[in-house]
Amino acid sequence: MQLFYIAELHKTSTTFTFDKLESRHIIKVLRKKEGDIIHITNGKNYSFRGEISSANDKKCQVLITEIKKEKYSRNYKIKIAIAPTKSNDRFEWFLEKATEISIDEIQPIICKHSERKVLKTERLQKVLITAMKQSLQYQLPILHEAITFKDFINQDVKGQKFIAHCEKTSKNNLKLLVQANSDVTILIGPEGDFSPDEIQLALQNDFIPVSLGATRLRTETAGIVATHTVRLINE
Repeated sequence: MQLFYIAELHKTSTTFTFDKLESRHIIKVLRKKEGDIIHITNGKNYSFRGEISSANDKKCQVLITEIKKEKYSRNYKIKIAIAPTKSNDRFEWFLEKATEISIDEIQPIICKHSERKVLKTERLQKVLITAMKQSLQYQLPILHEAITFKDFINQDVKGQKFIAHCEKTSKNNLKLLVQANSDVTILIGPEGDFSPDEIQLALQNDFIPVSLGATRLRTETAGIVATHTVRLINE
């Protein structure tokens, strides 16, 4: 099954016309014709069954024949607050894989040691959409605008709160502390790690220091390990 993403669709939609780019892909590449069925999501946990009513490669039209609210069995959320990597490719890789694993929210944070402080949000959003479609999911993760570490740490964060840092202090492995069926927020630092002041500020705001394993991980790898650990605890 191939899944399309149309944010504008809602539970009362009856028809939709794809833009020129998607219309060409549907008609010319996928060779769809009138009467063929297309599966669509709006990224808000709804699935739509559309029947092609006009196989036009510039304005492909579909008739919405079925709308379904997909089951969302999880009663917890995974939020990763992560420093963007110096390499755009590595950060995009994190977004792609975290979406496949099924993350809920990503909060880019700008830290003292951050090497990248500007993000092209539009491009990153496309990465999330592509990963959602390829993994056949109906819920699009939320990508927040980048904020400073201090601004984030002063927010009212619900659920369990952890910070994964590289300082040689007493820490338990994340997998021993995560509680099933509980919202989880995990702080992941930049290549140069969090500064001592940032770590102290996180601890003062009730973030629990954790280890993600015996080896030192890249930022994007740490983000994936943290996301997957929470998912496994809840399986």
